[in-house]
Amino acid sequence: MKENRYDDEEFFQKYSQMSRSQKGLSGAGEWSTLKKLLPDFAGKRVLDLGCGYGWHCIYAAEQGAASVIGVDLSDRMLSVAREKTKCPQVRYQRCAIEDIAFLPESFDVVLSSLALHYVESFEQVAQKVAGYLVRGGDFVFSVEHPVFTAYGSQDWFYSDSGEILHFPVDRYYYEGPRQAVFLGEKVTKYHKTLTTYLDGLLQAGFSIERVVEPQPPEEMRDQPGMKDEMRRPMMLIIAARKK
Repeated sequence: MKENRYDDEEFFQKYSQMSRSQKGLSGAGEWSTLKKLLPDFAGKRVLDLGCGYGWHCIYAAEQGAASVIGVDLSDRMLSVAREKTKCPQVRYQRCAIEDIAFLPESFDVVLSSLALHYVESFEQVAQKVAGYLVRGGDFVFSVEHPVFTAYGSQDWFYSDSGEILHFPVDRYYYEGPRQAVFLGEKVTKYHKTLTTYLDGLLQAGFSIERVVEPQPPEEMRDQPGMKDEMRRPMMLIIAARKK
């Protein structure tokens, strides 16, 4: 299944009200961590899988990337990305991540931000990315943490009075689709274990450079619900390099 709820008008309107949609990278709680794991973009050819509004494409271009291709399945996302992007070296392509097709060694850097949990097979993506990267090329991506995707609902367990008790983790080793609720709407995501992500990279010929579970930055912890994000990991960021 190729998830494309972002072209649903009501869902897209809800997404457009999120902090990361309105403020860009500065509104994304994981950005301060992700930024430190990114390679030098100067003169690089960059591919962004699931580019959304194009924030990371724009950032790469501003950091000196020679060319940037952003891929996304959503027409609505790409429309906003094209409107926001003023950098001539950036172009966008409508395509599912599973269906990307480029020539071997077309890129120096491949990025993906919170998109690969919508894709059923991480191993297939890792193999494709390895083929598209030059030797020594970087693959840096963020996904929803396996602890966050395992149970499926992606919500806390509450007491009768509405107090948060704990976050449920169940069916961890049973990989596959989960019906989650995001922005009040049902969406299909694919749970994968930590082993699948890490070993998938190793089997595809990558070395793993960094593995980080980003915490909410101090300056955001006074925002509603943000302190609770310290109680369980929500995201996973991995930086890998093609051998």
